[in-house]
Amino acid sequence: MLDFKKNYFELFGLPIGYVVDIDQLATRYRELQRVMHPDRYARGSDHERRLSMQGATQINLAYETLKDPIQRARYLLTLNGIDMGGDNETTKDSAFLMEQLELREELEAARDQADPYAAVSELMTGINKRITSLVGQMALQFETATPDQLEAAREILRKMQFLQKLRYDAESMESELDEAL
Repeated sequence: MLDFKKNYFELFGLPIGYVVDIDQLATRYRELQRVMHPDRYARGSDHERRLSMQGATQINLAYETLKDPIQRARYLLTLNGIDMGGDNETTKDSAFLMEQLELREELEAARDQADPYAAVSELMTGINKRITSLVGQMALQFETATPDQLEAAREILRKMQFLQKLRYDAESMESELDEAL
């Protein structure tokens, strides 16, 4: 059965770090699911079925956490004793906040463009580039994970959360445009 005391990295047999081999993660996920899937324990005792269900749930949660760069960063910070306090933490970088306001205005203005789809698509491309850049910066902060680097990682995570929310809002606008057709 599954050792519930292991952290997510240990559960998947991965080194603890921000850079994760996604293919290896997916392979290990499938292996663990085959072993712990509740169907395998359908004829087992109540205790075995319950442990199987808890194990499958733990595996799913660990997989979703480790495959997502934002959730993985939050989890690593937690492992290092840093509580992010939910999604309501905000960045201290005033230039970044101004840029976010401008990007939100750009998103709203996209509705009135001659080709709103192109405007939203272009905005999303820029958002994705920013997130990719922050993912690279995040990886550097967790290499040695000194207190200063962990605080820098926390700040990068705040920015990633802003950009993720903006990307979600842009995707929502695309859906609204589709419905208006």
